[in-house]
Amino acid sequence: MAELTRISAPDGVAPAAAYTHVVMGTGRFVAVSGQLPLDEDGKLVGEGDPAAQARQVFENLRRCLASAGATFDDVVKLTFFVTDMAYMPAVRAARDEHISPDRLPAASAVQVAALVSPDFLMEIEAFALLPE
Repeated sequence: MAELTRISAPDGVAPAAAYTHVVMGTGRFVAVSGQLPLDEDGKLVGEGDPAAQARQVFENLRRCLASAGATFDDVVKLTFFVTDMAYMPAVRAARDEHISPDRLPAASAVQVAALVSPDFLMEIEAFALLPE
């Protein structure tokens, strides 16, 4: 795991509650494309259920990170794309199953008009940093 420094409250910036404002370190960069709530056979998981979709998306992220030799401890940035901000509690709950609250990455949440299929309620991408 790369040595990461997290700054939750930079001078003059309100403290972050559900993310870290700044995460920095050195090492090998890993970018994981936005993951969708699809199982290993490409079938939708959790139709209409944001909690089930979020759990599947985070499982897919975990598997993608593992393929690069990374874990959620190495994640420096998450970007959440949701079709309704009302899904964010489910997203945060799934995130909290994988990432300790004292090691939260930087994050952005964006409400989008649509994803590649109307059945998808969210898509989440991750950036990680591994030791050199």
